[in-house]
Amino acid sequence: MDQYRVFGNPIAQSKSPFIHQQFAQQSQLRLNYERELVPVDKFESAVNNLVANQGKGANVTAPFKEQAFVLCDQLSERAKLAGAVNTLSFVNGTIIGDTTDGVGLVSDLLRHQIQLHEGKILLLGAGGAAKGVVQALLAQAPKSLTIANRTLSKAQAITKQYPNSNINAVTFTDTEHQTFDVIINATSAGLTGASLPISDQTIKNALACYDMVYGKTPTAFLQQATSLGVKQVVDGLGMLVGQAAASFQLWTGINPDVEPVLASLRAELT
Repeated sequence: MDQYRVFGNPIAQSKSPFIHQQFAQQSQLRLNYERELVPVDKFESAVNNLVANQGKGANVTAPFKEQAFVLCDQLSERAKLAGAVNTLSFVNGTIIGDTTDGVGLVSDLLRHQIQLHEGKILLLGAGGAAKGVVQALLAQAPKSLTIANRTLSKAQAITKQYPNSNINAVTFTDTEHQTFDVIINATSAGLTGASLPISDQTIKNALACYDMVYGKTPTAFLQQATSLGVKQVVDGLGMLVGQAAASFQLWTGINPDVEPVLASLRAELT
């Protein structure tokens, strides 16, 4: 039976095995997809062990996405730009790396009928989560994509990768007198419960606010957006399922139906 894994540390919280087994059932495929807790210094050996044991692919989560990038023999263009890999495919002894986070985000935004084309998008944060989605957002041809970060140079480092695009870098403070159609939180504030250092007015003017983090209750950012009257607030559960669907398609050639899987996961959370 074809073997798949999700590698991470920690990993017990991962929903990926459930998601991929649901996709496999839909597609009438037999595969084994499991979580694997990997010691921080054993990532390469974990991958090699999977390849040696009928491994066809793996997902990679924190803290191994950069290590996965280095380990690959081939990289997709979007993985090269992100500097990180969340999907490994093993083909004839070759390790191929890709990142599906951007596809997952954009597919979920479009599923919620959030307008990206010709829209003004604000992306909060300049870490790995932000880097992984910039190309996919730009592919939707927004009017502008603004990356805001506490340290301006980190945001500028991302924008320099995309010359001739409608992309710019600012500090959080710089957003105060600007308006945006869509605000996407790619900072760790959703995990820590911290509030974001952008003004109420900036949030209030948005048509939609999206947080890459999900949970039983809305994040502090989404609660703030709701209290300010933002019409659409969406968490990152659909992004999780969307990026998994994109990985599944890379491995099998099959594009699974995310809706029933997303409904099951949402019911589990409530």
